[in-house]
Amino acid sequence: VVYHSGEKHLPPVRVENRGQNPTHPRPQQTLPPPPSRVRGLTSYVPVPSPAKPFFPPDLARSHSTTNPGADLTCRSVEADCGLSSIPNLLFLKRSVIFVNSPQNHIRSFVSQTSCCFSTATLAIMAPPLLQLGSLSLLLLTAVTPSLADPIVKRASVNAASLPENWTYKGCYVDNVAARALSGAAYNSGTALTESACAAYCGTKGFKYAGVEYSAECYCGNTLTAAIADEADCTMTCSGNEDELCGGPNRLNVFASTATPATTSAAPTSSAVAVPGWTAGGCYTDNVNTRSLTQGMAVAGNAAMTVELCLSACAAAGYKIAGLEYASQCYCGNEFANGGAPAPDGDAQCNMPCDGNTAELCGGPDRLNVYLKDGTAPGTTTSPGTGWSYKGCWVDQQQGRIMNGPQADVNTMTIESCIATCVAAGYDIAGLQYSSQCFCDNQLKNSASLAASDALCATPCAGATVEICGGGNLDSIYAKRDIEVIPPAAPQKTGLPGLWQYKGCLMDQDVKSLPEKIVYTGTNTGNKCLKACSDYGYNAAGMEYGEECYCGDKSDPAKQGAKLVAETDCNTPCPGNAAYICGAGNRLSYYEWVGEPIQKYGYPQGAAAGEYKLLGKAPVIALITTQGKNGKVTFVEKSGTSTTPGSTGAYEWDPSTNTFRTMHVKTDVFCSAGLVLPDKAARQINIGGWSGDSTYGIRLYIPDGSPGQPSKNDWQENFQELALQNGRWYPSAMVMANGSILVVGGENGSNGPPVPTLELLPRAGGVLHMPWLERTDPYNLYPFLAVLPSGGIFVAYYNEAIILDETTFATKKQLPNIPGAVNNPLGGRTYPLEGTMVLLPQHAPYTEPLGVLICGGSTPFGGFAIDNCVSTVPEAAEPKWVIEKMPSKRVMSCICALPDGTYLILNGAHVGVAGFGLASDPNHNALLYDPTKPINSRISIMANTTIDRFYHSEAILLQDGRVLVTGSDPETDGLEQEYRIEAFIPPYLKTGKPAPSYTITDTDWKYGDTVTVTVTLPSGGTPKFSLMGAESSTHGNSMGQRTIFPAFKCTGTTCTITAPPNAHVAPPGWHQLFLLESGVPSKSHYVRIGGDPANLGAWPKLPDFTVPGSG
Repeated sequence: VVYHSGEKHLPPVRVENRGQNPTHPRPQQTLPPPPSRVRGLTSYVPVPSPAKPFFPPDLARSHSTTNPGADLTCRSVEADCGLSSIPNLLFLKRSVIFVNSPQNHIRSFVSQTSCCFSTATLAIMAPPLLQLGSLSLLLLTAVTPSLADPIVKRASVNAASLPENWTYKGCYVDNVAARALSGAAYNSGTALTESACAAYCGTKGFKYAGVEYSAECYCGNTLTAAIADEADCTMTCSGNEDELCGGPNRLNVFASTATPATTSAAPTSSAVAVPGWTAGGCYTDNVNTRSLTQGMAVAGNAAMTVELCLSACAAAGYKIAGLEYASQCYCGNEFANGGAPAPDGDAQCNMPCDGNTAELCGGPDRLNVYLKDGTAPGTTTSPGTGWSYKGCWVDQQQGRIMNGPQADVNTMTIESCIATCVAAGYDIAGLQYSSQCFCDNQLKNSASLAASDALCATPCAGATVEICGGGNLDSIYAKRDIEVIPPAAPQKTGLPGLWQYKGCLMDQDVKSLPEKIVYTGTNTGNKCLKACSDYGYNAAGMEYGEECYCGDKSDPAKQGAKLVAETDCNTPCPGNAAYICGAGNRLSYYEWVGEPIQKYGYPQGAAAGEYKLLGKAPVIALITTQGKNGKVTFVEKSGTSTTPGSTGAYEWDPSTNTFRTMHVKTDVFCSAGLVLPDKAARQINIGGWSGDSTYGIRLYIPDGSPGQPSKNDWQENFQELALQNGRWYPSAMVMANGSILVVGGENGSNGPPVPTLELLPRAGGVLHMPWLERTDPYNLYPFLAVLPSGGIFVAYYNEAIILDETTFATKKQLPNIPGAVNNPLGGRTYPLEGTMVLLPQHAPYTEPLGVLICGGSTPFGGFAIDNCVSTVPEAAEPKWVIEKMPSKRVMSCICALPDGTYLILNGAHVGVAGFGLASDPNHNALLYDPTKPINSRISIMANTTIDRFYHSEAILLQDGRVLVTGSDPETDGLEQEYRIEAFIPPYLKTGKPAPSYTITDTDWKYGDTVTVTVTLPSGGTPKFSLMGAESSTHGNSMGQRTIFPAFKCTGTTCTITAPPNAHVAPPGWHQLFLLESGVPSKSHYVRIGGDPANLGAWPKLPDFTVPGSG
């Protein structure tokens, strides 16, 4: 969001779009006070800023209004304001305008360029329409600009201010997932200028400098990007509003002429004509075993050209030259270490030469090869060792007899083809039509020898003294005897599980089965079918040889697909040529028959539960926490709130359905939350959005009771009490010793990772965790749990480990967490956000603890995951069990219920977590019952009508309902959701009266026996559950735990035995429920294990009140 004061402005705040980021912290951003007067303006009205921190430039366009005479045309030239015939035009620079459309909907657009507007138009934009956001803008009205006195200067690239030898190159495309300039980077906050970035990159030894998004500077020696329209680079520099600093995913790029730089312009030719030399094509190379063994130092390596390298090799007496990685030159008289034409042809020889961007100089592990005097290259160690000629074989009688071909190579020789096949892991090589190479381990389709070897008579393209087959004739070489197999047929026997072949199924652009896997060179029917059934799919098919598709039996009918003639499916499986794997737009189709893989429950009526609307909250909560006082705190992004007048914190009283205003001092956006084990059950909030807020530690002592006023507020002073590392998106956990573990995060919104953990109260410094650094940015809000056997379980991205609880060293690495059937890189933590919960623990606690993770998404594509996975981390060899959900879900929430089941809800079918990054809401709730057999645990429950995207939460209330809140997509067409609901689980809809109990002892030591008096109105069987006090945010329920303690009842008196130790139940507060035949009572809060870290006496600081020890 831009605030314009007439002198300087602050950069926009980047929304939560993940990718490579600058490595310097983002400073706290504080708006300057509004000016008393801006030159040339007669009045201003302060108004709230827009709901979003950024709108793309293409939204800066005209909108019609209810005033037909109003002119909202954006004129890109400042002078138009003076030259236009329209009176009273106003020149606005980078402003946000809200207008009332003909449909009476508030609309907005952002002018990222300078524009002028009719003051008649501005007059209708009354302040009541400007009702979004929290920062300040100026609405400038009633101005008649003077031709002699322009209102504001338009920003431009300021080449004159650049350091010596730097020039402007243009506006280029960038991408957060693959940076155009991938060297050093930093975020200057409010001080970036073009010259500052160029100077920084120059001192780091880089040839390119790029400025982006007002405040970001990137450096590199290679520019891998396309040129963009200059109109896309229109955001002004945070340190000089008269200069341009790129835009969203756009770089203003500068190059140093002191050292010639590499550009990304496409070379005009893949080969360069140099007298006496012939282009040999693209060859493989390896940094440890070079194909050309003589590295050549060329004068001006940084200005490498093809001619420089060839001249250097010729001068040194070499006949072969190769260029690699834009600036490297290698020479030799023969190829070593199996160097051969690249199996993918010229595809990876794609890097422009540093000294001439119209030429190609190889690529990573690829050489552009040139041969002096056209001499065919030899090899130092023939890759044909052990190979022999097997004759001339006929191809294409009943189809191809070998896989391939590899790309045509105009330097093909017998040796180079064999080397290609060896590198690809094949035992048979076939050469055809002078330049084609085929590789396989068997000959297919009843291949037969030609009538005479003399029919293979075509000279090899790279060695005319050698023979490379002929038209549909293969010169075959092999290391062993040739195996010939008959034409492929559908596989109908030896199938895994209960799969059955159904026929050849038509396919089309909209696929008959939705989930696609590509097994290049290895696909078989068994491999495809097993993958599909492992992930719970009951329909599968193979297409075009290497493609595998998974889905449900109902999918083909939805797409109108029908079975066709068997002969339409005729492509052999590359991993087993005896069988057919479909064809183009044809599937070899299979279904799972007999006992279903996945059985869903379909409860009806009251048994499906129900959503009920409770009303509206004053804010969209980022974190919700059920307090010991019976009320729920709502904490939201404060400094970046979209709610006018928000204080960042509120407390909801379920008994009266009313909210009390609370306050936070810094922005808690994407912080962590816990309920502490001190005697007051204080709530703690850790971390935040940027700058000082990321160091924030906020504490609240719940007071009052249902229906009775509360008075306490959040306490905070980061100058007195702060984290050692600033953190955005951290997780927190109460350890077995009662102290607080804080893990991970980034150093501010989209900043670099903070791959450390620290303890509260502070105990020593921070500890660096390489696994956090390595998996950023997909490991935010990692899942944490104390294990009964000791140690700390951590799940992050798609990995899981157990840490030693004393040293925090990794004790055990679990197998990677399964992702999607077609993408093993699918993740479970933000931004690929799923949810983890701990499965119930039952006395006598001899069974190991289970964990359940549901939902998530995949990097880049954002294809949400449709499964839950579970494991037992403490097992000797833990394995992940996959259970398919009925639909995809990202940004899920899971609420543990007092009867031991779990409610899965909220989220989207498509995308990843963040603003504007997901769509297609998932309205369906699921119930997961771990007492049922695997693959029979999920029941499909009631639906809501309210979207619950990013920043939606779900927590357990004391009456057994589930509070459902929020949705903060900040996306056009999607609601900012203030409505709150309760999900009513089936146990509250049985019509039976709820049991109740009375208790006096609510502070339990481990192993204590505690007496309660129960009332069982239905005369049913009693049971008790302990539900850990939790804070819910971003799919992470910090503090969640479900325990079923031992108990004995005589008449109306029951004795409960507390859990035995701090590893079974870490110190803290729990809701104690009594259940009668599954129907829960209202809960009371009890504390288990006391306060062993003496948190009640922390912190002893002037601005904090502590409840005291004990």
